[in-house]
Amino acid sequence: MQELIRLEETYGAKNYAPLPVVLTRGEGVYLWDIDGKKYIDMMSAYSAVSHGHCNPGLIKALTGQVNTLSVISRAYYSDKLAPFLQKLCEVTGFEQGLPMNTGAEAVETALKVARKWGYTKKLIPEDKAEIIVCNGNFHGRTIAVVAMSTEEQYKAGFGPFPKGFVTIPFGDASALEDAITPNTCAFLVEPIQGENGIIVPPAGYLKQCAEICKKHNVLLICDEIQTGVGRTGKFLASEHDGVMPDGVLLGKALGGGILPVSVFLTRKNIMDVITPGDHGSTFGGNPLSSVVGQAAVELLFKDNLIENSATLGEYLMQLLRQIDSEIVDDVRGKGLMVGLAINPAYASAKEFCLRLMHKGVLSKDTHETVVRLAPPLIINKEQIDTVFRAIAETIKELETELSISK
Repeated sequence: MQELIRLEETYGAKNYAPLPVVLTRGEGVYLWDIDGKKYIDMMSAYSAVSHGHCNPGLIKALTGQVNTLSVISRAYYSDKLAPFLQKLCEVTGFEQGLPMNTGAEAVETALKVARKWGYTKKLIPEDKAEIIVCNGNFHGRTIAVVAMSTEEQYKAGFGPFPKGFVTIPFGDASALEDAITPNTCAFLVEPIQGENGIIVPPAGYLKQCAEICKKHNVLLICDEIQTGVGRTGKFLASEHDGVMPDGVLLGKALGGGILPVSVFLTRKNIMDVITPGDHGSTFGGNPLSSVVGQAAVELLFKDNLIENSATLGEYLMQLLRQIDSEIVDDVRGKGLMVGLAINPAYASAKEFCLRLMHKGVLSKDTHETVVRLAPPLIINKEQIDTVFRAIAETIKELETELSISK
């Protein structure tokens, strides 16, 4: 194991700080390292593996298509893209989709569409379009996207950055209304901030934002790359507030944990600003991705994974909220997107995750303060109980070592 870690550190860029475990196999909610040790996956590759590792239905869809046709580019029509986009539109209520590969590509797509809509439909003066985003946002890693970020490390050394982004506090609808100007074309927001530590806004926040955007002719675009595809107990997290945004971004779990698949969904009268040559992707919407993406959506409903996320997410949070310890600052989330905030006075979330790893539970911290708990949506009650025991034992160990008395 150590030799493989050494090799990766020798030949790979150090843009991640992985836990010291080398994984070689996965099945369902489980992962195995090269020494044969078994772990419960509570990360799901940042919510990309919602259907579980090596899901048989997805593997069947993949292998069936890979032996037929994989990539042709959008220079031609395929018999797989249209059914995939139709399924997404039927499930979400949107009218059209623009397929890409990664979440960051979907975000860039939405930025381009929103700006062009602003110029051609709202008649914003050339090069004056503004897009409002929130403090603590995470929308990807491209130059334009990190220009929107308030995390200094994401920006340090990568400037100059494109202009046209306005930042407001997350969860404050009045701040949105105050920030809107005649040049505002869109408000881009995560229904729940994932990378920022599973931050859930006040109930009704998105509904208020939708009303404000409609009032000022501003597009409400929800980045549901982490929160969508059933992760929060609804197909879209925006459904919790009864909101139909003007556009939505999907990715991660849309590819079933097998392929990078993403899409920007919106109404026809917004998407029609894009004409041939305006935007594209060699691999976006390829037949293989389309088949896997469609199967991922269909299996979500067929296997009742959305309901499982809602039920077991609430069960997990109930267990965690029973913990009476100074080490735990907060428990928050929706569905199976849960954050366990660790009191930094006693331990870092990074250290907590390392201890969990030794107990057979894999997770990853966010900014060393919050432990992510976002397992595959196929997880069952017994497996949740196993994870909870590991968390409770870790807390007791820390309390003993730090001489924390109740």
